[in-house]
Amino acid sequence: MTTYWAEHAWLPTGPATAVRLTVTEGRFGKIRSHAHAHHDDVRLPGVVLPGLANTHSHAFHRALRGRTHGGSGNFWTWREQMYAVTQRLNPETYFALARATFGEMVLAGYTVVGEFHYLHHTPSGRPYADPNAMGDALLAAAGEAGIRITLLDTCYLAGGLTGEGHTAPDAVQQRFCDSSVGSWLDRMSGRTRPDPSTARVGAGVHSVRAVPKPSLEEVGAWVEGVPLHAHLSEQPAENIACEMFYGCSPTRLLADTGVLRPDLTAVHATHLSADDVKLLGGADAQVSLCPTTERDLADGIGPARDLADARVSLSLGSDQNAVIDPFEEVRGLEMNERLSTNERGRFRPEELVRAATANGYRSLGWFGGGILAEGALADFVVVRNDTIRTVGSRAGQIAYSATATDVATVVVGGQVVVERGEHQRLGPVAPLFRDAFDALRVER
Repeated sequence: MTTYWAEHAWLPTGPATAVRLTVTEGRFGKIRSHAHAHHDDVRLPGVVLPGLANTHSHAFHRALRGRTHGGSGNFWTWREQMYAVTQRLNPETYFALARATFGEMVLAGYTVVGEFHYLHHTPSGRPYADPNAMGDALLAAAGEAGIRITLLDTCYLAGGLTGEGHTAPDAVQQRFCDSSVGSWLDRMSGRTRPDPSTARVGAGVHSVRAVPKPSLEEVGAWVEGVPLHAHLSEQPAENIACEMFYGCSPTRLLADTGVLRPDLTAVHATHLSADDVKLLGGADAQVSLCPTTERDLADGIGPARDLADARVSLSLGSDQNAVIDPFEEVRGLEMNERLSTNERGRFRPEELVRAATANGYRSLGWFGGGILAEGALADFVVVRNDTIRTVGSRAGQIAYSATATDVATVVVGGQVVVERGEHQRLGPVAPLFRDAFDALRVER
């Protein structure tokens, strides 16, 4: 048993002072506020937050940071640059890049990640000798980095959607695709189950562009009891093509095929109609917003407040990992609303913290996480309140001023993974990136 004493901690009731937290076998025991510190308590100066959840990541996109932002174009032109990186990845290089990326996430305060995984096969589209070698590389990388992971093994069957129907996968997309929903399910069911204390496997539908309606119906019928994520209405072109071919919005298509349900997390959900918002709320679905990616790719600003008012649970993801900073995502949720409405305070501080913590854990199937409460998973983050960015900040508003570099301590399952801003398992993470980029032949 370990006991901690925190100057400030974000409890379910909000910020509290002088908080003693007991941790036993990876879970919180007694938690008391306005408590005196004991001589053997581990003192945590700063603000203690529940573990921060990253509900949407593509780890391999990290290789594009600082290399794809300066030109013109849009999502579709950026996608060609992203596709080029996929051709250089194999299980060994994928592991190296993901380990560094997950290491950076932990340093930033993330304690659980949802990895949206569709890089399944060899570049020619043939399965590896172990059909799950690429996914297993991600699970191993997360294990070494000390972050919980939900591997969202993603169904990807078609190259795209036009007004005339679905297109065949192109040469690059071949490695993303299984031949059918059945073969996708067979591959997933053949995987060795990871350690459930640190890793879980969920499911993904890449998008209505990549999975035709009959296959969506199969997914809706067969995938139960695990988190299910899907890109939704990220681009206006997706909505237009879906309307032209199916006569409905992507959200309506998911509803009609049985995919829209409480265990679904729709990623982005940027270009929604009022009816789409009602459908998501009526299904008790969830939405993962990725503000730093949506602004970088000029995707647009989604109806976050409308979704929350419709009782949709909102969470946050780093997506392309051009930025790995949970506080930037939190601020992006609020600041995007301010820009689009000319109003401040669209989300209360407690709503923002919930989106970054408990909602994200729920989205990824880690119930009982992302909260400082007795019996919950002992995942927490200590944010310094004495840095040049945070000094003077109130504990209840630390998310508005802090950055990833202000994270001092990260504890996952009661184990200290980051201390004094240093990764205790990996050591310096920047050299790991350099080695990964060298292996990928990324020009500097």
